[in-house]
Amino acid sequence: MTKKILLLGSGELGKEFVIAAKRLGQYVVAVDSYDNAPAMQVADEREVIDMLNRAELDRIVAKHKPDLIVPEIEAIRTERFYDYEKEGYTVIPSARAANFTMNRKAIRDLASKELGLKTAPYQYASDIDGFKKAVEQIGIPCVVKPLMSSSGKGQSVIKSKEDIAKAWEIATTKGRGDYNEVIIEGFINFTSEITLLTVTQRYGETLFCAPIGHRQERGDYMESWQPAEIHFYELEAAQKMAKAITSSLTGFGIWGVEFFLAEDGVYFSELSPRPHDTGMVTLAGTQNFNEFELHLRAVLGLPIPGITLERSGVSAVILSEIESKEAPQYLGIEKAACVPKSDLRIFGKPFTRVNRRMGVVLVYDKVGTDINSLRKKAKVIADSITVY
Repeated sequence: MTKKILLLGSGELGKEFVIAAKRLGQYVVAVDSYDNAPAMQVADEREVIDMLNRAELDRIVAKHKPDLIVPEIEAIRTERFYDYEKEGYTVIPSARAANFTMNRKAIRDLASKELGLKTAPYQYASDIDGFKKAVEQIGIPCVVKPLMSSSGKGQSVIKSKEDIAKAWEIATTKGRGDYNEVIIEGFINFTSEITLLTVTQRYGETLFCAPIGHRQERGDYMESWQPAEIHFYELEAAQKMAKAITSSLTGFGIWGVEFFLAEDGVYFSELSPRPHDTGMVTLAGTQNFNEFELHLRAVLGLPIPGITLERSGVSAVILSEIESKEAPQYLGIEKAACVPKSDLRIFGKPFTRVNRRMGVVLVYDKVGTDINSLRKKAKVIADSITVY
């Protein structure tokens, strides 16, 4: 059962995945564009390369000959995955899934045009003139995103005509990869948004975790909670859409499928073919298996006897307010550690940026506990920790 896993991307999500993998005796090579990334600190080997460099990516695949190639970020030359599969390598979830989900144009067209899922109206633009026309047709307010990015990078909301030029600049300079095209989406007047963690298995049926609610700022998640409040018919609609799109993309593993809940129905938003940042709330013991353990079991083809909700929980991020190339220090951890029914994770990132996610606070209580009270508790703890 021991597999060699090539992890492409070594951030905090990758670190938790490596921890889960090591607990089941797996061998992991962690890869990222900088040294001492979080997952590298717990992996068996590390490689520092530009994963958008085709030759470098080919070199480390040939060097390590992994049993499993597991992408954890978007900035990868994903078209090479098709060739790796032809050569006999296993890509998680699949080459098709990695290529479609790491490009917003591919995944949105698949969802809307091919599968008929309900989405916000959208258009693409690759130059400023086309962008202005698209904004006019979609209408203001609207949301602008790079075709390739994660954690809200390059995303902005156009609230007036004065925002148009700035939104174009942000989307074309803050995204990942070498795409210059952007997507313009109609603004959905949603009541809430959820992540539905969906597990596709090698040998079993598709499984769903209890829905996770989340709050974002600057397009990046700030807090998440499980379970999220949702009507049964909304959950059924979301599960149906999640199963349809993951089945079309093929492969096995965990997927973070995002939806908007609005008065006129459930809208498909985005999809990640790996553990999701909002799913870090599962580290609070909200489920019998956290999202990283579920991903690993699915990747290895191990049976998952079921996913059960064990607690109510909340995660709240610890942000850096400084920019420094020096190893960060943390003030307030001792005080935070005194709070009952709480925990925290420091990711171990070797340098800081303003608003960079450096850790997460976790709080929990029995199922049915008021989520708003847990959210307030988590925020107080997170705000008490200073990165310096």
